[in-house]
Order: sequence, then C-alpha cells, then structure tokens
Amino acid sequence: MLPLYLEGNDVMGIFYLYVSKLHLCYLFQEYSSALENASLAEKYLHGGRGQLVTPLLYFYDSLARLAVYPNASCSEQKYILDKVQANQEKMQHWAHHAPMNYLHKYYLVEAERYRIAGEYLEAIEFYDRAILFAKEHEYINEEALAQELTAKFYLEWGKNKIAQTYLTDAYYSYVRWGASVKVDDLAKRYPQLLAPIFQQEKLSIHSSEESTSFNSTSLSTLSNQQTVIGSKTSISDSLDLAAFIKASQALSGEIEIERLLSTLMKVVMENAGASKCALILSEDDNLALIVTAVCSISTFEYTSTEFPSTYLESSYDVPITLINYVKRSREILVIDDAMSVHFLASDSYIICEEPKSLLSIPIINKGKLIGILYLENNLTTGAFTHDRVEVIKLLTTQAAISLENAILYKNLAQAKERLEKYSHTLEEKVEKRTQEINEKNQHLQQTLEELQRTQTQLIQSEKMSSLGEMVAGIAHEINNPINFIHGNITYASEYVQHLLDLIAVYQQEYPHPLPLVEEKAEEIDIDFLATDLPKILDSMNVGSSRIRDIVLGLRNFSRLDESEMKPVDIHEGIDNTLMILQHRLKEKSDYPEIKVIKQYGKLGEVTCYAGQLNQVFMNILSNAIDALEESLVKDKAQMIKDKGKIRIFTELRDSNTVIIRIADNGYGMTEAVQQKIFYPFFTTKSVGSGTGLGLSISYQIVVDKHKGSLTCNSRLGEGTEFVIEIPMQQSAI
Repeated sequence: MLPLYLEGNDVMGIFYLYVSKLHLCYLFQEYSSALENASLAEKYLHGGRGQLVTPLLYFYDSLARLAVYPNASCSEQKYILDKVQANQEKMQHWAHHAPMNYLHKYYLVEAERYRIAGEYLEAIEFYDRAILFAKEHEYINEEALAQELTAKFYLEWGKNKIAQTYLTDAYYSYVRWGASVKVDDLAKRYPQLLAPIFQQEKLSIHSSEESTSFNSTSLSTLSNQQTVIGSKTSISDSLDLAAFIKASQALSGEIEIERLLSTLMKVVMENAGASKCALILSEDDNLALIVTAVCSISTFEYTSTEFPSTYLESSYDVPITLINYVKRSREILVIDDAMSVHFLASDSYIICEEPKSLLSIPIINKGKLIGILYLENNLTTGAFTHDRVEVIKLLTTQAAISLENAILYKNLAQAKERLEKYSHTLEEKVEKRTQEINEKNQHLQQTLEELQRTQTQLIQSEKMSSLGEMVAGIAHEINNPINFIHGNITYASEYVQHLLDLIAVYQQEYPHPLPLVEEKAEEIDIDFLATDLPKILDSMNVGSSRIRDIVLGLRNFSRLDESEMKPVDIHEGIDNTLMILQHRLKEKSDYPEIKVIKQYGKLGEVTCYAGQLNQVFMNILSNAIDALEESLVKDKAQMIKDKGKIRIFTELRDSNTVIIRIADNGYGMTEAVQQKIFYPFFTTKSVGSGTGLGLSISYQIVVDKHKGSLTCNSRLGEGTEFVIEIPMQQSAI
C-alpha cells in the first residue's frame, strides 16, 4: 500500500498508514518500531489535520515513549518527559471540549507517567478513571488497553491477584472488540494468569460439541420433511430427546447474561431450523422493548451473535409491526409465507429483507412478559412446523426462567459494583459470590491504607509548612534591623575612636585644664571610659554577628524556596538543625550539657528535598535529646558520670550512597518498641508530649521521597542509632 500512496502523493493515506502501524506495534509491545512509525507519521502530520486519527498519534506516541522510559539514558528520559508533556497539553485541550472522546486517553497517559515516577497511589486513581470513562463511552478497544496496562502495573508491583483481575477484564474486552490475534497474544504472554479462563472455555466447548452432535442429527432428519402449518404431517419421531435435554441443560447452566443469550440463540436456531433469530427484551414495567441480541447464519455450521441493544422503534433487525402485534396479543404467531400477510405488507423490514417463514413467541414468566423471541427462514416457506414450534415453546419456558435469573444476577452485580465504587469503608461480607469480588475488596482495603498514610503525611507536612513559614517570617523581620545595627557598629567604633583620639590630643596640648573641665573628667572617669567603650562596641559587634548567624540558620532550615530537588550540602542542614536545638544541648541546673560529636566525611552536594531532610534531622535529633533527658531521670548518677553524647557520622559508600548515622548513649529501647517505631501515631512519650507522627513522616520522606532506607538499631542500656541511606543523585518529575 505504501508505494501506491507515495506514487499518488496521498499524504492522508500515508499518515493513516503510519498511525495504524504505530497502533499495532504498540499493541503487540514492539515499542521501538512504534516510535519509528510515530516519527514517520509526524512528517505527514499535515495530511491528518482535522481528522480523528490525529489525536491517536499523540496518544500512542506518549504511551510508546513511556514504555521505553525505564531503559533510556538520563538525557533521553528528559526528552521523553518533555515530549509526553507537550502531547498531554494537546490531549487535555481536546478532552476539555470533548471529554467523551479524549478524557480517558488523557487519564491513561497520566497513569503511565505516575507509574514511572513511582507514585503508585496517583497511578491507581488514573488507571481506574481511564477504564471507567472508556467503558462509559463504549471505547471497547481502549478500555481493554487500559485494563491490560493496569494489570502490567500491578504485576510489576508484585500484586499478582489484583493483576489477574484486570488481565481477565482485558481478555474479555479484547474478545468483545473482536481482536482475536491480540487475545492469542495475551494468552501467550500470561498463560498462568489466564489459566482459569482457558479451563472454563475448554469445558464450554466440550459441552457445546456434545450438544451440537445431538442437534445436528435432528436437523439432518428434519431437512427431508414437508412443513406446512395445518397439515397432519408429523416429525415428532425425528425429535432427539437427548438433544433437547442437552439444550435445556445448557440454558439452565448459564447465569451471565451475554453467555446465556449466545447459548439461547444457538440452541433455538438449531432446533427451529431458522436462518435468523432475534431476542427482544422488556426493559421495565412500561414494556419498552429493546432488541438485545441478533443471531444470523450463512450455513448451519456457523453462527454469529451481536448485541445491538437498540430500542425496537429504532431497529432495522426485526419487523416492528409483527413484534408489536405479539406484544399486544401475547400469543405465538406462526406465518408460513410472510409476503402473503396483508398487515405486514407495509413493514419496511419485510419489504427490504423479504423473509419467507416467520415465527414469534412471547417469553412469559409468572404472568410477566420478559421478552419476545423472533425467528425467520429466508430460504423456504412453511419452515416452522408444529413439532418445531412445540420444541421452541419448551425451550422458551426454560429460557424465561434462565433470563429472569440472569437479569436478576446482572442487576445485583451492578448494584454491588456501584456500592463498592462510592463507599469509603469496607465491611466483612458473608459468602462472597466470586473470587473477583474478594480481590476487589482486598484492593480497596489497600487503597484505604494508602489514603490513611497520605493523610498522616499531609497533616505533618502542613504542620511543618506552617512552622517553616513562621520561622522564615520571624527571621526576615529580625534580619533587617540586625543588619542595620551590625552595619553601623563599624562606623560608630570609628567615630568613637576619633573622639577618644581628640580627647587624648587635648589632654596632651592642655595638661592643666580649667577646674570645671577637670571636675567633669573625674566625675565620668574619663580614663576608664576611654578604655571600656571600645570593648563595649566590640562586644556589640560580636553579638550582632551571632544574631545574624542564627537568622541565617533559621532561614536555611525552613528552606521554603526548596520544594524541589536540588543539590545541597547535607552537613549544612545538620549544623542548622543543631543550632536551632542549641538551647536544649546546653547545661542546665538539673541537666548536664549534652555533647555533640560530629564525624563528617567528604560527601559533596547531595540531590534531595532539603527542607524535608531537615525535618528528618530535627525529628531524630529531638528524639535523641528526649531519650538522654529520660535516661537522666532513670539513672541520674550514671548519666552525670558518662555525660550525654550524640554522635553524628556521615560517609559516602559505593560513590552513590550517602550514609548518615545519628546515635545517642541513652537508655535505649526494647525489641517490641523498635518494631512499632515507624508506625503512625505510635509514641512512648506521655500524653501531650508527642503525636507519634515524627518518625513515621521521617520514614516516608527517606523511603518514599528519596528512595532510600531508614533503620533503627537499639539495645537496652546501650543507646539508640538511626541510620539514613539515600542516593547521591535522584531523578524527579
């Protein structure tokens, strides 16, 4: 095709071809080829202006690039993220104006972006949104793709049971789409996860083959009989009782609505000798009829069932006049020759399709019209004999019961799904219907736990943010006047020195001053003033410098301008934290001084969230001071003898891992306390002394935000050590 398009300069055709190849390559995980075709398609983008295929280029281009992101270099990863961001801006614009067509595409790409960023909670939310919106607006292919990508996400996370649920949904969605090759591809890639489906299909095929073997005998026997309504010709001897029992069992064994309808269509057509069959179901108590299933055959060996779900008045699949007649009369209607019936002469379906024999049977259960079964034979007149009608009547009796059960099951399943969707709590349910519902409940429980952890982090983050703003505000207000004072002390010192020099010259030139001057000089002790005043100014200079250092430390600790990852000096953050805690380290009347021993290694600048790491240092050092003060209460004599010590040790390991150890020589903690030390709201302090959130938040900052580790080592009577390990360089979105 490509040479023809190139020869004819068919830009639109070339564009469509490359986008289609991009779609197929991505669908079968040939990502390199997908990106090549995306690049080629962009060269002919002007051929797709105003076409629906253009958004598909950006959609699959983003997905393909995110698929190769983990294996790309740092520079390539940055280019991929920039390219996807540009694509998403276009998709978001389209989604704003036509959410029914593009919003689920936007959500799916967002989910993949969060996946590669390691933000799993956000990824889960956007995967589910993409599936929901694709399903709601009947994008079966993209619903299947979203379910498959969600399954791969959970597989990479190690949650195989949840992945199996989504993969099963994807399998059936691809089946409904008709993508048989993709279905086979899933079967090859995930044979273990899809094993339950294969076993069920083998059982269904085996049952269907046995039923077909019986019914085919019946049909071959019937094919030689004359079938005219009202004649005395009988073929009851040809009816296969075993085939009828098999058919009845097949109907009664189905509970899922679409499988039941497919089985019903096949069984009825085989036993009635019809070339087409349609099932029209009653939607509600108002008896609004919907053409739910239509089945037609080209030969008696091949059938195809479709599910149009259109209202009767809008359908072109059945004669509306005939169906309305049966709806009103609730009687079986058999017509040997449709062209000879006057009240059907004006029906558009009869005029267009010209069927020969017609049969319409109301399906009634407990006096309620469930639906109408319509059959036709377009090859011969008088196809529906009395015996065949009797068989169909028996089958529709069983079908009425099965349909009622299937509809009830479908309504219950939909109600339960809606309840789970809008519920924020989970309760223990008695006797789960299916394993799928169990797994979904487990998934919801995990989501709630993630939300609780996130809520805890948000509380602490808000608290620290407010504290940081307050500290930064105070530091700013102090900074201006202290800079004014510090800057003018130098000039004041010079001016005072000039005055003192002038007094010295005056004393030298006039050694015998007037009595009044001499009296005033003795009163103010001019010699002492000349000696002490420069010292006072020097002390003021030292004090103002100290205040400036404290203000600078407070501003560095709050780091409100460093919400993103930046290369920083870790040691500076530790020193600023120690400066803020200096008042707790000094000796007091009832507490000895706590000595801090710093053993810093050569680290260089570390890429991190500086403000958040300062929170970690603050939490751990504050806990160390608390532990030393508590140890003093428990054994004051020993603590006075050994003195409280906090040791801070840093080193670089393997050229990319920073190790920070913060240890105290306090009383230590038990094994039971160590196991819960990072749990939210767990604290060993008295009521009102601690929230139990500090170490929990610290753990999330180190592990989740910095992809590192935070461990606690402690033994009773020997003290406690916290070990922080984070990488030197990190990538962030």
